[in-house]
Amino acid sequence: MNISLNWLRQYLDIKVSAEQLGDIFTDIGLELEGMEYTESIPGGLRGVVVGQVVECTKHPNADKLSLTKVDAGTGELLQIVCGAPNVAAGQKVLVATVGTTLHPTGGEPLEIKKGKIRGEESNGMICAADELGIGEDHSGILVLPENTAIGTSAKDYFNLETDVIYEIGLTPNRSDATNHVGVAKDLAAALKINYEHEGMVKMPSVEDFKVDNQNLPIEVIVENYEACPRYSGVCIQNVTVGESPDWLKNRLLCIGVRSINNIVDITNFVLHELGQPLHAFDYEQITNQKVIVKTPPEGAKFTTLDEMERSLSAEDLMICDGQSNGMCIAGVFGGAKSGVTDSTQHIFLESAHFHPRWIRRSKTRHGLFNSDAAKIFEKGSDPNSTVYALKRAALLIQEIAGGEIASEIVDLYPNPIAKKEVEVAYAHVNRLIGTSIEQLEMKKILAALEMDIVAETDETFTVAVPTNKVDVTRPADVIEEILRIYGFNRVPIPTRVSISTNAAPQPDMMAMRNLIGDYLVANGFHEMMAMSLSESRYYKDLLTIDEEKLVFINNTSNVTLDIMRPTMLFSGLEAILHNQNRQQLDLKLYEFGRTYEKSGEHFKEYNHLALYLTGARTAESWLQKEPKQADFYTLKSWVQNILTRLGGSGYQETAFEDEQFAFAVKYHRGEQVLVELGKVAPKLTKKMDIRGSVFYADFRWDQVVKASQKNVVTFTELNKFPTVRRDLALVLENSVKFADIAQIARKVGKNLVKDVNLFDVYEHAEQLGASKRSYAVSFTFENPVQTLQDKDIDKIMEQLIREYEMKLGAIIRR
Repeated sequence: MNISLNWLRQYLDIKVSAEQLGDIFTDIGLELEGMEYTESIPGGLRGVVVGQVVECTKHPNADKLSLTKVDAGTGELLQIVCGAPNVAAGQKVLVATVGTTLHPTGGEPLEIKKGKIRGEESNGMICAADELGIGEDHSGILVLPENTAIGTSAKDYFNLETDVIYEIGLTPNRSDATNHVGVAKDLAAALKINYEHEGMVKMPSVEDFKVDNQNLPIEVIVENYEACPRYSGVCIQNVTVGESPDWLKNRLLCIGVRSINNIVDITNFVLHELGQPLHAFDYEQITNQKVIVKTPPEGAKFTTLDEMERSLSAEDLMICDGQSNGMCIAGVFGGAKSGVTDSTQHIFLESAHFHPRWIRRSKTRHGLFNSDAAKIFEKGSDPNSTVYALKRAALLIQEIAGGEIASEIVDLYPNPIAKKEVEVAYAHVNRLIGTSIEQLEMKKILAALEMDIVAETDETFTVAVPTNKVDVTRPADVIEEILRIYGFNRVPIPTRVSISTNAAPQPDMMAMRNLIGDYLVANGFHEMMAMSLSESRYYKDLLTIDEEKLVFINNTSNVTLDIMRPTMLFSGLEAILHNQNRQQLDLKLYEFGRTYEKSGEHFKEYNHLALYLTGARTAESWLQKEPKQADFYTLKSWVQNILTRLGGSGYQETAFEDEQFAFAVKYHRGEQVLVELGKVAPKLTKKMDIRGSVFYADFRWDQVVKASQKNVVTFTELNKFPTVRRDLALVLENSVKFADIAQIARKVGKNLVKDVNLFDVYEHAEQLGASKRSYAVSFTFENPVQTLQDKDIDKIMEQLIREYEMKLGAIIRR
């Protein structure tokens, strides 16, 4: 949010320096993010003065140029070559002297230098409006009135302002500081308490407001007072829509608001002055002279001011005409047909208070994030300022655009919103702030903030909170208001800090996370951190999860993120889609996070580690023209390495079916699942618009940690005796898993079998038979105490063959 110092000075006598004022902003909770000195015209017209053309003759070497002598108040005449067709002797003009830098309208900065033009010396430039940056006209030089004093600086002639613009990082709770008057009131309180300031804010007067006639009748019907607790409006006839005066354009321009026309500019001015959004409708476009505030049918179409047709929700609040045709999405965006145009003569001026939740949902639903009015409404506007703002805007319109007030003020406010009353204990104030503030000083601060004490005892006080401070609802909020004005820097810092030490839990969860995180990063993974919020539509349209288990939340800032995630899967898929849309196709991601589940009346949360693979297994290289793609076995190797690194052993591997996977296995100990991994179902990746296959592993981190407590990573010395390798070719049914082969080998070979590896798979229906395949398996034997003998190995291999034939139905290929 931008705040203009000159604008603030309209309401408050500010005697501190601009830099000190910036520090005060931060002290009172309006964090200063930037501060910039600006001028209403770039460069401030420095070096440009009023001169008089004393002589004007034709240039001897150019038909379209004139040779002039100009008195610029320096005591000697300046010879200037001028190409303007309207230059003549006797004129008072604006002269850019040598060394001046001009900022032409729509052009690059131009430095005026001494030089020769067609052989004649030129010592400056007689300027047109566009060359000075004060207009668009380039038809000729700017001729000033005859009584203008020679030598007057252009800055003084045009009364140019220098200003300071403060960029404030406004937090969501500061609904009272969304405007210049609100900031002025906050500053006045701080200046009064800490800088001996009178603390008076000069509010714009609306005493001159009066109804001129009843020529423009208007009827207003509010059908939804929950969404629109208050609706005010007035009609103004015979206005002249045109360009705004310079002062109004400058006020808006300095805070980054573009001038449109005088009517719209006035509504924007009052918005940033008082924090009350307004909207001007063309009265002639309001059918039957009736305004209806209502919700539309689901799917109704409405064309907004940006010429986009939008599909409305039954939860969008609309401002409609007498035939229920939409004119505006209330508080969010205007319609294409009902706004003020150059031909508008009569207007209906709206000033309303809309419920923040309704505005926030519509704004998010339609992706309209740039509306200043919606930003204020979603923070919470002051319901008791609508009529005052309406009168202020109407008087400005009469002053700038003419017209008469042609109706009584319509003000529908069936349930007035009263000031909240909050009881606070004096002792609680000092306990929470950490210092001792006298009761009298607390009362002075509250009075400076216009927060009246309506009841008091020896131990407590009850304060009435102004309705523009919608966030102040609890004792802690009132204490925060006191502290902001009292000053954070006045709270003493303790000279001694006491700490206590606690024994780290075993196993140390953070140490384990860092261990695995470092391992994954060292092997090319990138850590991601997704939100714990998710969209319920995933679990209605893509995955089947019992809705009773979903943890729904009331997320007013983004209505689509309406649940706490029940699975890690979609967080990773969203990250993959985001990266693929930016041409990042080869991804290895991991995330430590939580999932959430509702169980009856209770809520549960679980810790997870998730891995996501997609794209090529290795980076592109001249050594490998076609990099191999990541696959299930790539993921499986990472999963096994992580379990091994944590000391995991003795777990079972079982294939299972789940709708989120095309195929998957899980590692478990009985009913205790450690990790599930597999290829994500193509139906999910297609509906998410993800290209290629995605492989996903979900570690149940709580179970993994629990299992690691029972296992310790051990290290043994290298074996001094040679290893022996033997191979077998087994013809088996397709349904037989390699894990079954390895399990039998380790059971038969006991401590002598150190490794079992599948190094080839062969399929040929004619040679092997239907549903048969041949596995080529290697067995590595090792004895840590002596050299293995062939007879010992042969005995184990014979026993292995018998086990494979009996238990797996294997045929040994010899």
